[in-house]
Amino acid sequence: MAHSYLVEALDDAAIGGEVVLGGAEARHAVTVSRLRVGDPLRVGNGRGLVVDGTVQEARADRVVMVASSVTRHPRPDVTVALVQALAKGDRDELAVQAATELGVDEVVPWSAARSISRWEGAKVEKGLARWRAITREATKQAVRPWGPVVGGLVGTKQLAARARDERMLVLEPTASTPLSTVDLGGASSVLIVVGPEGGVSPGELEALEAAGATPVRLGDSVLRTSTAGPAALAVLSVRLGRW
Repeated sequence: MAHSYLVEALDDAAIGGEVVLGGAEARHAVTVSRLRVGDPLRVGNGRGLVVDGTVQEARADRVVMVASSVTRHPRPDVTVALVQALAKGDRDELAVQAATELGVDEVVPWSAARSISRWEGAKVEKGLARWRAITREATKQAVRPWGPVVGGLVGTKQLAARARDERMLVLEPTASTPLSTVDLGGASSVLIVVGPEGGVSPGELEALEAAGATPVRLGDSVLRTSTAGPAALAVLSVRLGRW
């Protein structure tokens, strides 16, 4: 199996042309992955371009691949976003990582009423940088043609505004409608909202429903905030024909 790397500066490529890895990517490829001349390699830019080829040069500061195939993947017809409530420990980060591997197109951090973790002041930019680093590494690991966008931190009022224009599904264990059967209504984008450890508060659920969101359940089990989003994405991937 070919090693895979993300080169965000890569804008284009042609069969027979060279693709160069430098900096940290080159060091990792040579010193950690033990990439050598003649090895297969796959490189993407996270914006739809995926290039396969063979390593022609392998140094700790420079890896050169000769392209044997170049594929440009279109964006999905229906995009899927994960609105992930901030959670204690690394549970929200685990959800972001898994969601990226499973194909989410957008990740939105949500400061929910019951969130124990709080991003305030300098923590906002630090938290966003951390989530973006996680999605970048997971995009590379999963060899995804398109990496997800990590949006800014939002509150419930901002979520409600999006619910008026987009198809929003709120994971709620007591909901009567299963995610597997909910009407997606020909939406061009679907947002899955996942609450923190204590769940979505009654006031938040009421506000989101009033704006047009639909509460849905995954099953009889109550999943953790770290697993609920990825589980929902798996269901949607089947329903949308991605899998």
